[in-house]
Amino acid sequence: MGKYLRIFGIAIVACVMVGCDAFHRLAGDGQTSQGAPYEVIVVCKNNIWEGSAGDTLRYFLQQPVPTNNQYEPLYDVLRVAPDNFKNLLERHRNVLKLLVDPTVENAGIGVQYDVTAKPQIMILAQAPTQEALTSLLAENGDNLVQVLESAERDRTIDFGRKFGAKELEKVIHEKFGVTMHIPKGYTLRNATEDFVWASYEFPTASQGFFVYSYPYEGKESLSLKALTAARNKFAAKIPGPSDGSYMTTLGEYEPDYRMMRIEGRLWVEMRGLWDVANDFMGGPFVSFSTVDTATNRVFTIDCYVYSPKLGKRNFLRPLEHLVYMTQFPTSAAK
Repeated sequence: MGKYLRIFGIAIVACVMVGCDAFHRLAGDGQTSQGAPYEVIVVCKNNIWEGSAGDTLRYFLQQPVPTNNQYEPLYDVLRVAPDNFKNLLERHRNVLKLLVDPTVENAGIGVQYDVTAKPQIMILAQAPTQEALTSLLAENGDNLVQVLESAERDRTIDFGRKFGAKELEKVIHEKFGVTMHIPKGYTLRNATEDFVWASYEFPTASQGFFVYSYPYEGKESLSLKALTAARNKFAAKIPGPSDGSYMTTLGEYEPDYRMMRIEGRLWVEMRGLWDVANDFMGGPFVSFSTVDTATNRVFTIDCYVYSPKLGKRNFLRPLEHLVYMTQFPTSAAK
């Protein structure tokens, strides 16, 4: 819990403060949390929800999922009055409680885990006035999103480690010397010396990823142009529904590009839209590329979703978490 609490800095409040009744009963009865991934229950009075504090919170939680080809909010938000927060609702996986209490001296935010069920995150944001609460949320909105995302990611990682696709993990390790924890349900679709493709097929959607590597030839190998070219080369190995069709990167929109560090390792994240050449299919993708210095090769995890009838967020987000379940040999420099 401490690693999350530090994110908020001076905004943290102890869970024993006045008004923190949501934290009083711990989950000692082993109940399983309820609710869908990326769904948040907000517990507050109607005047808070309809006021500036509620507006500010919705601004952050209902931002659009980036580089999606249709609008989806980061989180589905359900508001519940404090008197109705009981039974199944209080066992929800993601709970955010807003409280205005004149007896509270300083505005602050507290975080607790597994309070009434497992796994669960419960957040309390409280202030003496609605204006102070609004300011608190405005200053910490991005941090709230980050903490909620971390909780969802930890659930995916925990499931992948406990219930993994062992045969698929073995193939990836044999091909690349990399350990990946992959949640069960994924099926190996194709594998060559430098390419592995797997997918999880649903009646109306496809959730897939492909892993590939190629020689690292200097910093230019991690440029947007070079990564897009490499992606198109390997994505062409994924066939479309008709003869001669194959996956490619949608050329009309330049992918978003950023560098990030995960446990000290530098990764390049690229987000965009994929297309199928010679056919009509498409959707969002996100790829993560790094340099495996032990082999002097670029290593990429490329995740994609095809879901023409359903939302794409809940299919793509678990795929994004694969990069957090990837470990290189400890002897390799980072």
